[in-house]
Amino acid sequence: MNLPELCIRRPVMTTLITASIIAFGVFGFRLLPVSALLSNLVNFLFAFGVLIIAISLGGWVQYARTVRGSTLVERNKEYVQAARVIGVAPTRIMLRHVLPNVMGPVLVLATIQVAAAILTEATLSFLGVGVPPTSPSLGTLIRIGNDFLFSGEWWITIFPGAMLVLIALSVNLLGDWLRDALNPRLR
Repeated sequence: MNLPELCIRRPVMTTLITASIIAFGVFGFRLLPVSALLSNLVNFLFAFGVLIIAISLGGWVQYARTVRGSTLVERNKEYVQAARVIGVAPTRIMLRHVLPNVMGPVLVLATIQVAAAILTEATLSFLGVGVPPTSPSLGTLIRIGNDFLFSGEWWITIFPGAMLVLIALSVNLLGDWLRDALNPRLR
């Protein structure tokens, strides 16, 4: 286990273990179904929680910069200044004029990041450091199929790879469609 993985995994696992011990102690003594549910929840969080947190930890910076830049551009446009002059409340200006124009770039960024997160998870699973091998993942399927690529069973690798490309492409196309559908300038 390398240092960055240890730095991320240890506090999360310690918190989850402590919370699960307390929950098992309080609820598990009398409520067996709750105990089983908590056990499954802890297993799920161990498998996917660390990976999701690691992938999304630094993503808020791009959103903050995009929203701030788009808001500064929209704030200085003539229709916003005209609304200020006629006495429209700042909250109404923000919700009615600025927010619809800022949502387009944010939606595109969100869909790009969703596709990038899917590709990151598949890459980590392909390398063997993603989700556990028993969990279904396109990266794991591609890694397993890689052993059979030249033995005549090429479809074991090609179909999960094609599905990964199609998923990433469809998420990006969905983002472009949402941007066009919600763009107030195109209405």
